[in-house]
Amino acid sequence: MSLLVQKYGGTSVGTVERIGAVADKVAGFREQGHDMVVVVSAMSGETNRLIALANDIQERPDPREMDVLVSTGEQVTIALLCMALKKRGWDARSYTGGQVRILTDDSHTKARIQEIDEANMRADLDAGRVVVVAGFQGVDAKGNITTLGRGGSDTTGVALAAALKADECQIYTDVDGVYTTDPRVVDRARRLEKITFEEMLEMASLGSKVLQIRAVEFAGKYNVPLRVLSSFKEGPGTLITLDEEENTMEQPVVSGIAFNRDEAKITLAGIPDTPGIASKILAPVGEANVEVDVIVQNVGADNTTDLTFTVNRGDMNKTVELLSAVAKEIGAREVSGDDAIAKVSIVGVGMRSHAGVASTMFKALAEEGINIQMITTSEIKISVIISEKYLELAVRTLHSAFGLDAEVTA
Repeated sequence: MSLLVQKYGGTSVGTVERIGAVADKVAGFREQGHDMVVVVSAMSGETNRLIALANDIQERPDPREMDVLVSTGEQVTIALLCMALKKRGWDARSYTGGQVRILTDDSHTKARIQEIDEANMRADLDAGRVVVVAGFQGVDAKGNITTLGRGGSDTTGVALAAALKADECQIYTDVDGVYTTDPRVVDRARRLEKITFEEMLEMASLGSKVLQIRAVEFAGKYNVPLRVLSSFKEGPGTLITLDEEENTMEQPVVSGIAFNRDEAKITLAGIPDTPGIASKILAPVGEANVEVDVIVQNVGADNTTDLTFTVNRGDMNKTVELLSAVAKEIGAREVSGDDAIAKVSIVGVGMRSHAGVASTMFKALAEEGINIQMITTSEIKISVIISEKYLELAVRTLHSAFGLDAEVTA
């Protein structure tokens, strides 16, 4: 008998019929003797509907009131799922984030979990109940409702699994696992049986939408075995776990190809080449809550330099406007933005022990006439910025170049 925490996303609970199917699945695990904690998202499309209502009322909705509004979507789902379980003969109890007491900081719309009081959940589990918790939400120290940001239900699931010391956290989505890359781009992408936390964290941060980054961080920090499964078809999914040293030699050089279209490039040209200049540029960007990703600086022969960095595409205009004033202050020649770019990355713990990975990547792209604009690396990943029009070609090319294509079966 195991304690399982299962999380079901919006598509999985998108209709009354699908909520019934989730109840059937949960009931099946209870029949096997497992203790069950279930985390659910709002029904598919509901959070977007609520956000649209807020935007119709207020151009920039108040963050505290926005959290009060959007947290209601999950409250509907937890109640309906408990009703469905009771109908099937299984006692169940629903909890909002505040009722569990998922304590967060007070950063509305993007709060971070600080601690979880698991006492009520344990009491219900001991009484044989299924515990159903609203994902994506918590409360701050003053009792204000907070939300964890889009995709935060994954984080809720993993955090509850860590607090309860669950045997496994299972994330049910509309895909049946983690693939070597997006199957919609590469039809010969393969489902991975297993991947390390480290690789999954890189994949998530680089554009893979299967899991939220913070959920993977939580799982890795507390060593919570994490499994990605499909709500709509049976299968083993993909297990995300710690890398076992003895298996390192068996690791493929590259485990997957990640990509992200949500990129824009900012360039400040003709900057005086003096100490501290990068800080003068990037500090205001950080203060404006704009995340900077890849950074490249080129030093010219005339004591000037060009600084280029990438941001989320939605932040490009704001960043260019912000840095226009900075450019005048520091004597830069110009500021420009380019949102017709994309990032493509190769990821694999096997890269640590294999030479020539970068050259293989660059050669494969060069043979297809794909120009690399920027490069960034870590121990287990290499990312390149390219023109967006070559994105899918680059992903297919690299997928083949590193032997990730699935075998074609008759």
